[in-house]
This record gives sequence, C-alpha cells and structure tokens, in this order.
Amino acid sequence: MCDYSLMHVKSRPASVGDKLRTSNFGTGTRGFAAPSDPGTAVCVLPGTELAFNSEITVYGASAPTRYKTAIFRQINREQPHMHHDALELPDGQTLLLTFLCEGQEATVLQLPAKPTSIEAARAQERVTFAG
Repeated sequence: MCDYSLMHVKSRPASVGDKLRTSNFGTGTRGFAAPSDPGTAVCVLPGTELAFNSEITVYGASAPTRYKTAIFRQINREQPHMHHDALELPDGQTLLLTFLCEGQEATVLQLPAKPTSIEAARAQERVTFAG
C-alpha cells in the first residue's frame, strides 16, 4: 500500500529497473506512477534507491537541488494524518514526495535488502494509517 493519501488509487509495488514519473493523482498528493500507466501509483519501499533523469525539483524552491539520486524514506510515521513519503538526498536533507514538481522521471536502482532482524523489518514497513 502507498501513503494513506493514495489508498483509493490503484497501486502496485516498485521493481528494480522501473521507470517512474512524479504524478498528481487528484487526491491532494503526488506520488510515483509508471509513464505507461499514469493512473496506477507505484509504491516504493523505504530504503529504495532512485536515480532521477535531472536534478530533483521541488515546488516553491528557487532552484532545483543539485542531486539526481535519493533514497526513499517514510517520515513522521507516528503521525497518522500527515504525508509520510519522502526522499533523502545525499546531503541528508529530506524532501516530502508530495512537494516534488510533477513530471520528474526516475529509475528504481535498488530495492532495500531483505531484513535480517525485527528492527530492520519494521524500518521497511510502510505506514498503514488509513485516516
């Protein structure tokens, strides 16, 4: 399942090599979709590595970030009515996915390793609040 704000949108899990595009799903949030299937949200696991085709751009920023790579994270996990999907940039800065400009393209480079402990498994679980 993707972020709670996409719970009413058709979705599928991300796979290595997937081409993704930041998309507005008409639910008040943005997320990833495959360019070939823009109506289906692609759910990314925390820890997934992404490479963007160009520098990552955020609405309202004066300029794009200087980065083309990021690691998908979920933040504010204990707060149910907030956006959780985020990107961690190489400098440690975290950007909420919903603030990314639409139409940016990325490739899934690597999925997170299979967890070897309960703590690691919990870190990879997606937030499941449904409002």
